[in-house]
Amino acid sequence: MRVQWRRLPRPRTLRARLTVGLVVLLAVSCAAVGLAAVIELNGFLTSRLDEQLGQVGPRFAASLEHGGKLPDDHDGDEHGDDRRQAAGTFGARLVDGSATNAAVIRTGGVVDVTLTARDTGQLAAVPVDGRGHSVRLSTLDGYRVTASKGLDGDVLITGLPLEPVEATVHRLELVAGIVFGAALTLTGVAGALWVRWSLRPLSRVAATATRVSELPLASGEVALPPRAPESDPRSEVGRVAGAFNRMLGHVEDALTKRHASEERLRSFAADASHELRTPVASVRGHAELALLHPGPVPPEVTRALERIAAESGRMGAMVDDLLLLARLDAGRPLERLPVDLTRLVLDAVTDARAAGPGHRWTLELPEEPVTVTGDEHRLHQVLANLLANARLHTPVGTKVTVSLETDGPSAVLKVHDDGPGVPEDIRPGVFERFTRAEHRRRKDAPGGGAGLGLSIVAAVAEAHGGSVELESRPGSTTFTVWLSTA
Repeated sequence: MRVQWRRLPRPRTLRARLTVGLVVLLAVSCAAVGLAAVIELNGFLTSRLDEQLGQVGPRFAASLEHGGKLPDDHDGDEHGDDRRQAAGTFGARLVDGSATNAAVIRTGGVVDVTLTARDTGQLAAVPVDGRGHSVRLSTLDGYRVTASKGLDGDVLITGLPLEPVEATVHRLELVAGIVFGAALTLTGVAGALWVRWSLRPLSRVAATATRVSELPLASGEVALPPRAPESDPRSEVGRVAGAFNRMLGHVEDALTKRHASEERLRSFAADASHELRTPVASVRGHAELALLHPGPVPPEVTRALERIAAESGRMGAMVDDLLLLARLDAGRPLERLPVDLTRLVLDAVTDARAAGPGHRWTLELPEEPVTVTGDEHRLHQVLANLLANARLHTPVGTKVTVSLETDGPSAVLKVHDDGPGVPEDIRPGVFERFTRAEHRRRKDAPGGGAGLGLSIVAAVAEAHGGSVELESRPGSTTFTVWLSTA
């Protein structure tokens, strides 16, 4: 079975990364110091144990063969049964790789030791070089032993317990672990506070950047928040704060110039639209008057006058639309009266059915009338523009469904058709001004508009505190308008 290891979560903030990095570096340093101290102490104590083994010599191991009586012609000393050795001293005598005798000195005397085959193998593998070697016997635990040649061709093993050395080393490990753990904890807390204090200027820069990112910078007059507090320009954070403040200054200048340009353009559009209304109406009136002349008029002149009247009428509608958009951009207030949206839908669909008899017009209305607060004339213009858009940009026979419903505090108006859909390349800017899709228009549709219909829909909906949205794909296009019922 494969074990799935979970990856540890990585710190995401700069503050957390610096703190974790500091603690990790200190932990590595503490581990290196602790490991070096443990190795050095273990080596020092082991060398001292080897010196004791050298002083003890093979006397105890040699005495095992004679039960404490050492004849003059053998390995023991002239005092016979004198085995003055430290408690815990181990001795063994090996002949041809087999242990003939093995004992250890206890407080009460010498105690024989039974060696297992594994213990005997370990002792037989000890080099006869007079140096200390570590072995671990099954009945006696860890020992430091030396091997020497006896006078009878045997091998004499003498050992001292490793327990004092290991106890001392383990104690050092425990103390080092406690001290280093406390140091790491204190360093982590102090380091986190220090890093947090050091990064305060950067946090203020981030807070200012967050406030700027929440501002609507797309249009209108924008008031940027106060600049980030300056700090030492010689530090990295100080340089970042200075560069950020300079960037905000450039952005503010650009936004101010953009807003001034928008205001000039809006004022020009309003003034031009207002000034054009009179001459356009005059041209249209003269053309219609000429068409009423009772005398004979050549057909070419009649056709020219009809075109002048039609185009002047279209130009007048365009001027009116531009003037309406300019007024909405300027924040001119609309009427705020109760409007029966259900009746507006019925009237608009009736007009659309008369203008486009080749389409199939259907209604989906609630049982109770839906009333909103707003400008009745402008809301009727929203419906008329949406239905005209569906009629002009879909082929004959297309089914257009107009539905109205309430969703909490909002009235939801939908205009759906099963036509070819809005071209994908113009969907992002479909509510912008002068956006047209002539290549998708019906061949039998009358002269194209100026591309202001849907922009008026969006502007009027926004002026009423609502919004408009488009969902389109081949065979299904839906314009949804949300309006507040309050």
